[in-house]
Amino acid sequence: MNTKIVHLYLQSLLFVLSVVSFPCFCLQTDTLTSNITFRDSDTIISGRRVFKLGFFSPENTTNRYLGVFYNVSEETVVWVANRARPLSDSSGTVTFSRNGNLVLTNGRNETLWSTNVTGTSPRNTSAQIQDNGNLVLRDTSTGSIIWESFAYPSDVFLPTMRITDNIYTGHKVGLSAWTNGSDPEPGSFTSGLVALNIPQTFIWNNGRPHWRSGPWNGMILTGVPDMYSPYLASSSLWNDSEGTFYFTPHEIKFLKKLTLNSTGNLVQTMWNDQQRDWDITWFAVGNKCDIYGTCGPFGSCNVRDSPICSCIRGFEPVNREEWESGNWTSGCARRRQLQCSISNITSGNRDGFLRLPFTKVPDFAEQFQSRQPDVCRTRCLSNCSCLAYAHDSGIGCMSWSGPLVDFQRFDGVGIDLFIRLESSELDNHSDRLFVIIIPVVVGFAAISIFIFIAWCWNKRKGKRFGDIKVFEAEHVISLDSSAIVLKDEKEKVKVKELPLFTFKTLSNATDKFHENNLLGRGGFGLVYKGYLAKGKVIAVKRLSAASGQGNEEFMNEVVVISKLQHRNLVRLIGCCVEGEEKILIYEYMPNKSLDVCLFDPDHPSQKILDWKKRFNIIESIGRGLLYLHKDSRLKIIHRDLKPSNVLLDEDWNPKISDFGMARIFGGNEDFGNTSRVVGTYGYMAPEYSMEGRFSEKSDVYSFGVLMLEIISGKKNTHYYNHELSLSLLGWAWNCGTKKMEFSNDRPAVQTVLSMLSLEIMDLPRPEQPVFAEKWNRSHVETRTTQRSSQTGYPYSNDLTVTVLDGR
Repeated sequence: MNTKIVHLYLQSLLFVLSVVSFPCFCLQTDTLTSNITFRDSDTIISGRRVFKLGFFSPENTTNRYLGVFYNVSEETVVWVANRARPLSDSSGTVTFSRNGNLVLTNGRNETLWSTNVTGTSPRNTSAQIQDNGNLVLRDTSTGSIIWESFAYPSDVFLPTMRITDNIYTGHKVGLSAWTNGSDPEPGSFTSGLVALNIPQTFIWNNGRPHWRSGPWNGMILTGVPDMYSPYLASSSLWNDSEGTFYFTPHEIKFLKKLTLNSTGNLVQTMWNDQQRDWDITWFAVGNKCDIYGTCGPFGSCNVRDSPICSCIRGFEPVNREEWESGNWTSGCARRRQLQCSISNITSGNRDGFLRLPFTKVPDFAEQFQSRQPDVCRTRCLSNCSCLAYAHDSGIGCMSWSGPLVDFQRFDGVGIDLFIRLESSELDNHSDRLFVIIIPVVVGFAAISIFIFIAWCWNKRKGKRFGDIKVFEAEHVISLDSSAIVLKDEKEKVKVKELPLFTFKTLSNATDKFHENNLLGRGGFGLVYKGYLAKGKVIAVKRLSAASGQGNEEFMNEVVVISKLQHRNLVRLIGCCVEGEEKILIYEYMPNKSLDVCLFDPDHPSQKILDWKKRFNIIESIGRGLLYLHKDSRLKIIHRDLKPSNVLLDEDWNPKISDFGMARIFGGNEDFGNTSRVVGTYGYMAPEYSMEGRFSEKSDVYSFGVLMLEIISGKKNTHYYNHELSLSLLGWAWNCGTKKMEFSNDRPAVQTVLSMLSLEIMDLPRPEQPVFAEKWNRSHVETRTTQRSSQTGYPYSNDLTVTVLDGR
């Protein structure tokens, strides 16, 4: 071949290679300064390589935009600068203006977008893309942020981003959807916060409500059923002295985003590192009941019913022909007018209330603070304009004086709503009978119990057990405001020979529950040290009467633990039920709880808990779990195993306590599902926290976390801000290999004990803890069929997350 031809060929090849590589040029920095000219082919990347700033073209168009997108998925754009003014070519350039603003210009030097900081904006500035996706403009002389993209969101809500509402000025910061998948210009749908009265979030369609979250109760948005799962209840709301309310999701270490799409739906997705794609984990509008006001005023929407809309009892369709045709927007009207007047009230012909449990309460609620539901009822009943009321411990009282709009019924979660009805509407229904029967039943029950106790007293001829009265009782359900109701159990369980303490006895034993005798604080009350007449030391767990919580947990614990006897389970001595007081009495454990022994640097156990004692504690907890799962005549899942629920006796022997969350299984049951996920972050298995599905393996997951804490002496959250991990599990995993874990991959407790005792020498390869286990009964893919045949139930869409979130 001719030398000249070869030379020309090589020159052409080098030119082609330079053209191909040029668009992928990364400046290898996270910051733009005034001496850098940022062109269409350039990108900058955040410090930990999470987000990039650069130019992009949406699908089906050649228009160019400046935006922020993910490093792992460059087509996933989270913010756009020039949404309404696209570039028609690749001539875009980003520079700094004389007054320090970041400016985007085209080839004709026309300004298409600017940070537009006015007033005292400094001349010397820099722009940085952060690992949370925020593009910030800094004053380089002070380092302070003078502008940020998070204050001007596009269609994506990221962790640590804020949506805001100022109740005085009306200024809002929220999301605006793209016009369509090819055009980032703001479309018809917006989403934001409404903070007046009780804060809640909305999606609007051209300014009209399209979806509503329900009121914020300090922890969750009560109209979003999935937020009752703790892994979705991960947001905060607060306000400043200027009247601005801020709503933000907590910072997390895996990739998650909430997008307002062009069809008006908020969609939450998580990055699936194995599939290299986004998995949908939640969306706001899942059915017609989620659309704002589907059933009209005083119409109730329930997606499980057919048709989904019905009139609340005491109401009928305004236009029956429209209603029967499936057009429910005109709603319902009251059949009988309320009898609320001074003359009727004094004559005894009063209105009543219909209780509707598990609801997304209507819009336009008015709030007044009270911790007692009875106060809400009394106040509403005395106000003729009050049409309904509800109570939530985090909100207080809510009342409605206008039409009840956007009212929805849920399954197992939500707030109880009380609708005001004319008294005759209640006469022939169970709710009215319920109101009449309550005092009769309570009175009869009280007299029966008194007679029974007196009979037992005489029968035993005054025999005493210290200061304790003893009686046998069947499973009792009372109907007053402090009722003890065992909601989830299908069969009544007998409580035999459980001593009943008087409140006076326990008050004397704890020196009137003096703080000097306080041992600790539990999820539903306080625990005190007490002394009986003969010097016997006890632990007294007093449920908070003011909180209104814990009735179910109280009865559950009484039923469960009274049936169990094992050296590694704490012993229940008795209980007390007087008025609103609900108290459990346990054997006293002098070395307190395991969390104190492990994590309190001043506790004497720090020098005493050598490896031999720690190993004994691990093994003994395992034997206690084995008894619960296999050896007792009731199969019991604890559901809340953690260091604070393991107590240590005088010889440092552990005993599992706190069975308020436990569930009893029948002999042929292996797993259960619940809509009420309870437990503690960091110790709950992923399939339980995300899907409400629990089994023996749920306790095994908690036991595994507990073992790591005992071995390391570190809390599960100790590594939350660690560079490589979010929790103790993540840290431990980073010391080993990588593979994902499902509940069926976990060993049973008896296998764990065999591993600890070296009965099993050939241990299986460890597998990675994951954030969530995908569980979907209706979609079984080919790769999950094999796993299904081994476990007896299907899985779909396995999920791996590179870094796990701590509690």
